[in-house]
Amino acid sequence: MPTFQTPLQRLTAWLFVAAALLFTMMQARAADNMTIEVVGAGASQYPIAIAPFQSEQTLPQGLTPVVAADLTRSGLFKVIGAGDLAPVPYAPEQLNPALLAGRGAQTALIGSVVPNGDSFTVKFWLVDLSNKNVLLAHQLSARVGQSRRVAHQIADMVYQKLTGEPGAFNSRIAYVVKRGKRHELQVSDADGYSAQTVLASNQPIMSPKWSPDGGRLAYVSFEEQKPIVYVQDLASGKRWKAAAFKGSNSAPAWSPDGRQLAVVLTKDSGSQIYLVNADGSNPRRLTNTGDINTEPSFTPDGRSIVFTSDRGGSPQIYRMPVSGGGGERLTFQGAYNASGKVSPDGKSMALITRTGKGFQVAVMDMASRQIQVLTDTGSDDSPSFASNGRMILYETGARGTLAAVSVDGRIKQRLKAQNGDVRQPAWGPLLR
Repeated sequence: MPTFQTPLQRLTAWLFVAAALLFTMMQARAADNMTIEVVGAGASQYPIAIAPFQSEQTLPQGLTPVVAADLTRSGLFKVIGAGDLAPVPYAPEQLNPALLAGRGAQTALIGSVVPNGDSFTVKFWLVDLSNKNVLLAHQLSARVGQSRRVAHQIADMVYQKLTGEPGAFNSRIAYVVKRGKRHELQVSDADGYSAQTVLASNQPIMSPKWSPDGGRLAYVSFEEQKPIVYVQDLASGKRWKAAAFKGSNSAPAWSPDGRQLAVVLTKDSGSQIYLVNADGSNPRRLTNTGDINTEPSFTPDGRSIVFTSDRGGSPQIYRMPVSGGGGERLTFQGAYNASGKVSPDGKSMALITRTGKGFQVAVMDMASRQIQVLTDTGSDDSPSFASNGRMILYETGARGTLAAVSVDGRIKQRLKAQNGDVRQPAWGPLLR
């Protein structure tokens, strides 16, 4: 139904939005960090000795504790301390391979920090203790305040060298925290540290999604008393409406090139999926069947969109061309499958499936269509792949908390916030 506003109503609405924007900018501040509990381990673990880097105590955050925590949290590494050696090795020629091998280590990470005013340079080596070959030698320079990011970069390099797969430690996650009536959209490092509030409101915030370059977030805000899709640039704080049509605007999903968003609109009939440009222009309708078509997400090649629809009588996951029309049903196992997200390599899909225990995170092999349940909880939602496809982040429990599970189900993490309900996580791309 069309609405018409008086000048006073328009002024009131403008002041409301301006106040919300100012409030948002004021709230771009540090928030509570999360802690992570890890359960389980990989089928095999890489035993690695990590010696404290020379002069890392001059930094506000030591590098090696962060590297060790990252690798341990992955469940794929057994970290062996080497800080009690005398002297502590800081370069390959100072290593005593036999001593560290006697502690069970197969490789050793050593290095040194050179402070330079408000910046620093770190040199580090990964050494094979069996033959003293240097597997990795690298040097990084950064501002002192970026020491945690540098540590995550080092962990990513070690992870890739020893596993053959890219790491995802130097990435961020976004999520919504609810405390009473207050809703906060927060971003933090993948390990839950350096949390920042980028939007706060007394109205619900939902469905944050990272742009492929990690510089923008799309989300749904109810601050105008109805769901509207916004895009916010994280560096400048600038934001704009990407979908503010009649009815409900929800469930944004970025195209791989970051130029388009798939959104769910009710402006015509039912709940239908549309494409809009990232600036909100040029809406194009993609679905025309079923009462509910929702939860769109692009496949990594950008050619298809997977989505949830009740067109077959119950919620199931379908795939359609990015140009719309038709729709191939992907899930047949069970009466409820939803929230499909295809992995970065396109070989599997995370989803929520209903079992006898409730709603659980599962992964489907895209070739065989076989579904494997990964969690042992019963109130899971909002699965999101890490950039390397190794872990799936999700919300769980009646009082929302975050958890992550490896795609083989062996490793489970629980991210604990200090207070509040934490929901709707989204794992961002690897930072460059």
